[in-house]
Formats: sequence, C-alpha cells, structure tokens
Amino acid sequence: METFLFITTAIVAVGAALAMVLSSNAVHSALFLILNFCSVAILYFLLRAPFLGAVQVTVYAGAIMVLFLFVIMLLGAENAELGEEKIGWQKPAGLVLGVALLAEIGYVAYRGTKLIDAPVADATNIGAPTTISAKLFSTYLLPFEVISILLLIAVVGTVVLTRRRVVAREESQS
Repeated sequence: METFLFITTAIVAVGAALAMVLSSNAVHSALFLILNFCSVAILYFLLRAPFLGAVQVTVYAGAIMVLFLFVIMLLGAENAELGEEKIGWQKPAGLVLGVALLAEIGYVAYRGTKLIDAPVADATNIGAPTTISAKLFSTYLLPFEVISILLLIAVVGTVVLTRRRVVAREESQS
C-alpha cells in the first residue's frame, strides 16, 4: 500500500511539474507548483521525514506560494502576453542544460544505488530536526554557506534588474 501511494504521489508530482512548466497562464503555473510542493511534502512524510514535510508545506506551499500569487496578481502577469525573446542565447543554453540533466539522470540510473558509499544513517532519526541541524552545521556547512551567498547574489541581482526598469520607465515618462 505504501509503495502504491509513493508511486502515485510521485506521478502526481512529476505531472504537476510538467503542467507548471507548460502552462501559459502564470496563475495556473503557480497553482500547479503548489500541487507539486504538496506532492513532494507527502513524499517526505512517506519517507519518514516529518520535519521536512512540515517545512515543505509551511514554507514553500504556504508562504512562498502566497507571495508568488500576490506578486502575479499585483503585476497583472496572468494577462501578460509573451513577446519576442530578448535573450537570444536562452534557448540554446536551455537545450544544453536539458541535455546535461538527461545525461546526469542516465548516469545516476546506470550507477544505481552504488553512487555514494556513505554510511547509512539511522532511518528513525533521518528527518528529525536535531539530525538535520547537526549535519547542516557540521558536514554540510560549506555548501550551506555557498547556497546562502548564491541566494544573496540572486536578491541583489533582482534588485538591480528591477531598479534598471524603474529608472528606464521614469526616463521615458519625463
């Protein structure tokens, strides 16, 4: 029964992710993303990681998606028309990254579970907050800090790009 539920939830998660990417309406994409986040949360619960499941629902499916929907509604992006691509290298770069992702998936599928020879953690504590925090602030401290710096760069980049548009709009109005 648990395997059937896991496979069904995984199929729903993949279907929701595909529908999110392929949907032309921004609001529909956001709703499909919420469905994907909830499916992933169910997968966490099935894998006996209740803390990750709760964080997935609370932070991603809850707070972040409400923020996304608020911004989409505020900017009127649900009615925006897709124009010409302004970034010419976007499609070739996406194609190259897609091929690289498929190659990685093929490699991991070929190697199977023998990819990492790490010791298996205690299955009862794998999703516990104390276990996660101990690993996050000891073994994975460097990747954690690198991700925090990447997120900071993304925030600064967003502010810079938004500021350029505001300045260009103000100059065109005056």
